[in-house]
Amino acid sequence: MAEPVPLKLYAPTGKHPNRPMFVYLPGMDGSGELFALQSAGLKSHFDIRCLVIPGDDLSSWERLAHQAVQLIRQEAGMAPVYLCGESFGACLALRIVALAPALASHLILINSASSFHRFPWLHWVANLTPWVAPPLYQSSNLFSLPVLANLSRIGEVNRQALMRAMTAVTQSSAAWRMALLSQFRLEPLQLQRVTAPTLLVASLGDRLLPSLEEAQRLAELLPNPRIYPLPHSGHASLLEDGVNLGAIMGAVGFLPNQIRDSEKLPSGNQPAPLAT
Repeated sequence: MAEPVPLKLYAPTGKHPNRPMFVYLPGMDGSGELFALQSAGLKSHFDIRCLVIPGDDLSSWERLAHQAVQLIRQEAGMAPVYLCGESFGACLALRIVALAPALASHLILINSASSFHRFPWLHWVANLTPWVAPPLYQSSNLFSLPVLANLSRIGEVNRQALMRAMTAVTQSSAAWRMALLSQFRLEPLQLQRVTAPTLLVASLGDRLLPSLEEAQRLAELLPNPRIYPLPHSGHASLLEDGVNLGAIMGAVGFLPNQIRDSEKLPSGNQPAPLAT
């Protein structure tokens, strides 16, 4: 049996070694390509890396986290690390900081999929996916788009990019990643050991998962949380025209060299959203 292709980090805007490192952990597509819209607004502040999980990867959470920690340490060196995970990637980010609590100086979780296991219908989808006929699997991706994203808030270019990313995920890979989400639990991670301030971005219009409720749950487990609600966004919020992650991070004092006003923004507070 051939050795699995390892994970890798790529620099979508080139390398800038004198800046803090921003590491994006992607959702189910595993490519990091959908982060392009947000990279433009962050590249002046960070040395950006996107994690790539190969389409045929069948690694456990433990293996994914160990590989990612090793890669990030090699790339970042002594630079501060801003670790950002979206959906599936948010679960991986939680596994990473549980494994290496001091790795990240800041943690950003966007519509975390850590509640996946609490919904029986998602278990049913995960169990059925490996057995669906391939043509039906491909067509089901298109039907699931309105659940995954608020398409009215996503421009045509990003809508096409989302469709390409969804169809690029192989059926076996999608089934495996959903199985991982079904197995994911927060309780064993001992998140109280994490010292990094955490930004929890949650879409109130998420039709796939209860993102705000999960952000509130995570805020009770993490020692230094801030919740930032997106009132009209869907699950794939970073593709929406009105959502600017750099501006959100600036609003809560998460950009490099910002001084956070602890009186103005106490821990656990919900600032007024920038995106509508």
